[in-house]
Amino acid sequence: MLSAQRRELLLERLRSTGRIVAKDLAAELGTSEDTIRRDLRELAADGLCQRVYGGALPVSPAVGDYATRQNVQVSGKQLVAARAAALIRPHSTVLLDGGTTALAVARRLPLELAATVVTHSPTVAVAFVAHPHVEVVLLGGRLFKHSLVTCGAAAVEAALGVRADLFLLGVTGVHPEAGLTTGDADEAAMKRTLAGQAADTYVLASSEKIGAASPFSVLPLARVAGIVTDSPATDPTVVRLTELGVEVLHAD
Repeated sequence: MLSAQRRELLLERLRSTGRIVAKDLAAELGTSEDTIRRDLRELAADGLCQRVYGGALPVSPAVGDYATRQNVQVSGKQLVAARAAALIRPHSTVLLDGGTTALAVARRLPLELAATVVTHSPTVAVAFVAHPHVEVVLLGGRLFKHSLVTCGAAAVEAALGVRADLFLLGVTGVHPEAGLTTGDADEAAMKRTLAGQAADTYVLASSEKIGAASPFSVLPLARVAGIVTDSPATDPTVVRLTELGVEVLHAD
């Protein structure tokens, strides 16, 4: 089999099964494991897969910059935002992550809502200017321009002073094996800190993030109360998540 043919096969296998085990695929194709690993390295260099120990997982399309992500899976994000907004109770304290889905959540909340929203996203904070009964706390720190959120030591220190009822967490990948992942180490650390300050954490995961993985781990699946997604209950990754005991809240 030619290299280009193997490449297409690898991509199709990632789409259909959600993972590649290099040893198994090498045996199936009658080639060496080193050949498959080389192919996977090339695909990863082109941004087409996420290499993991022993093989590869689908790469998340949600790792682009903020401007790019504004045009990705817009309808799905709106569905997720509507379902997640229903989790916010009056007079509660909510940690709201940055990102395009979190901004959609902010825009779905009713003007009569009375609550405290703590966020490290300037764009999310500004979205509440017209909400007369929402107290907004913006966590300062170094601005990570890729995602328009603050992170770093100052932001972490500020977050540690918060005790919230709910954290709505944005990630770029949700995978049964890789867990919850994102594309930047500092951003992942900030998300972990925020999750540690909330009684419950729910993940905002439109369908392009389900079954995908990114380089940096945020949290294991066992650390969250549930995942809000527009992916159908029949999606293989959603089925596996349910089998693992993860609560999946369907947005439809």
